[in-house]
Amino acid sequence: MEITQQIVVLDAADLDAVSRFWADVLGGTVEADDDWHTVRVDGEARLAVQLAPDHVRPEWPDGTPQQIHLDLFVKDVRAAHDEVMGLGASFLQAAEDLDAPSGFQVYADPAGHPFCLCWGSG
Repeated sequence: MEITQQIVVLDAADLDAVSRFWADVLGGTVEADDDWHTVRVDGEARLAVQLAPDHVRPEWPDGTPQQIHLDLFVKDVRAAHDEVMGLGASFLQAAEDLDAPSGFQVYADPAGHPFCLCWGSG
């Protein structure tokens, strides 16, 4: 099997909110169709958001199992925290020690898709 492209697709009831959030986080743009938005970074498709009117918000990490999550490795977790919160993220779980050599904090995008801001070795 030869894979020619790989893309993560998130379901969401509000395509605009979720695609704009991820475009802003990733420094990209949104290419919008009626029921599908593609987030492009430097012209390359990085993430897609598919219309799912009955989408149910995940309650992970403390509730029902997660559906999917993204790990974003950052150089400055404090600055990244401020940025994603300013873009509309929800803060779900704090790291035990922000000064540890590696770690992660858990967030959710506007539709509840979880993601982690990670630092250290990936």
